[in-house]
Amino acid sequence: MPITKTPYVKSCLNYTGGKYKLLNQLFSLFPENIHNFVDLFCGGANVLINMEATGTMTGIDNQKEVIRLYETLKTYSEGEILDLIYSIISEFQLSETRKFGYSYYGCDSSSGVGAYNKLPFLKLRDTYNSRTENNCYYDTIFYLLTVYGFNNQIRFNKNMKFNIPVGKRDFNEKIEQNLLQFMRRIKEKNVNFICSDFRNIDYQLTDGDFLYADPPYLISTASYNEQGGWTEQDERDLLNFLDDLDRRNVKFALSNVTIHKGKENTILIDWSKKYHCHYLDYDYNNSNYQSNARMNQTQEVLITNY
Repeated sequence: MPITKTPYVKSCLNYTGGKYKLLNQLFSLFPENIHNFVDLFCGGANVLINMEATGTMTGIDNQKEVIRLYETLKTYSEGEILDLIYSIISEFQLSETRKFGYSYYGCDSSSGVGAYNKLPFLKLRDTYNSRTENNCYYDTIFYLLTVYGFNNQIRFNKNMKFNIPVGKRDFNEKIEQNLLQFMRRIKEKNVNFICSDFRNIDYQLTDGDFLYADPPYLISTASYNEQGGWTEQDERDLLNFLDDLDRRNVKFALSNVTIHKGKENTILIDWSKKYHCHYLDYDYNNSNYQSNARMNQTQEVLITNY
């Protein structure tokens, strides 16, 4: 079983649809003895950084801001990244509750530091959105926007401007340790990151390799699927691509949902009949999953060709 010893390392980003809570279920269904591994639509990279493979490990996503951040975290040392983080926090006068506590900012842990950070955060966000170049400084600002932003989310408007408002928390010790663990893991595994549309890559995968795909879900309403971010044509192109892998004897696993809030993905359901469909236990409706009517539930699946 291709599992890194638990506890798993968690992504440094809170990515919508992240698979951290599903890792045990996913890995129990993944093949053994993987040579080259590809995490397609890698997002927060929770699967990627906890996998084992004897060959190359590659994460692919078309969210260029995320891939640039990963490359920066892979390139620079822990000390260099932390120095830059604290320099930016100081430059924009963002809160540091780990150093000064909550009372210093006129609040407590329950209310959080959102009121204090509102103006500094807007300045930080404006600086990022008005950048004229990309470098490690702006990659680190992007990371801090997710740390200080509402619910640590990542969201861009149609003009590709980061538009999440300020949140309640700041760069605390737990977040720092999580960042450092993530950095160590991508360096230990020498993960390759590629920013590209999935249709534009020469994968060169063969028998013994494994591709895991976790695309945007066609019937979901997550922020990544706003403004027509994932269409029926995208869905069909991906399924055709997976069919091609199957013809080449390359193992794949596809994460998706067949039912979500009264909608059914009939394209996926029809396509999946020629493969193996595993039903996962992911409570999208929190504690009320069992009591909700069928049409209000979400059914997470893993579709495999092995």
